[in-house]
Amino acid sequence: MPLSLRLLGLYPKKAGSAVVGAAARASLPRSLREPLLGRFAASYGIDLGEAEKPLREYTSFLDLFTRRLRPGLRPQDPAVPGGLNSPVDGALIASGRIESGTLIQAKGLPYRLDELLAADPLVARFEGGAYATLYLSPRDYHRMHVPCTGRVLAVGRVEGELWPVNEASTAFTRGLYVRNRRAYWIAEGTGEDEGLDVAAVMVAATHVGGVVVDPRWLGGRTLARRDRLQVPGLPCSPGDDLGTFELGSTVVLLVGGARASGFAWSRPHGPIRVGQRLGALVP
Repeated sequence: MPLSLRLLGLYPKKAGSAVVGAAARASLPRSLREPLLGRFAASYGIDLGEAEKPLREYTSFLDLFTRRLRPGLRPQDPAVPGGLNSPVDGALIASGRIESGTLIQAKGLPYRLDELLAADPLVARFEGGAYATLYLSPRDYHRMHVPCTGRVLAVGRVEGELWPVNEASTAFTRGLYVRNRRAYWIAEGTGEDEGLDVAAVMVAATHVGGVVVDPRWLGGRTLARRDRLQVPGLPCSPGDDLGTFELGSTVVLLVGGARASGFAWSRPHGPIRVGQRLGALVP
């Protein structure tokens, strides 16, 4: 394990993340927004030309991080049987099959499906299915969108640690995704996606403690530190709001259901944007 990760074990990650989060939420005077936010955006390579609003209208660093994009910038790929589109802008860094309840994090490091979903009653639907891991860097758009056509069945939250999810940490920290704080969203497919179940697991990280499920799926309720809420089959469509990362992190996308054996990932590892197809049922 790199020395940096050993030293990070001594760092109070939750307290540090809380401090960074408070600073990110602090309101900026209008006169300082463009110079401060502009410098920050330039340092991380954020494309401000895609932002919904002018820079001066973002009231804080977090407001910029959780920005919406200008309408029409992320069209959804056309529907195909079993088609699954990317829920985020980021990079596809891992994908494969779920075998004996096990997924691969990186470089052969395994982790358990039932731990990832905190033994959710629907976890058995994903056994023998497929998984893909998508990483969001600080420069990426930080909102998540529905990847499929279906009905939402459940959302949940699991309190955990806040280890980083960068390349070094993913390669060396065992059980990273099941140790960290996370939220999840589960739907069953309808229409072209009939016979598939889809789960999006949103994994938090150091200084990225905020993982927010869109209020639409909560029905006026709130998620406790460790919680699971049943959703009454609310309809969802590709591109609908799913949730928000407050700074950026990782999404593990799961595909299960009666037709999961016929699903295959079609996208090579590397950069991807919201709405681009990740995979579909093989003809």
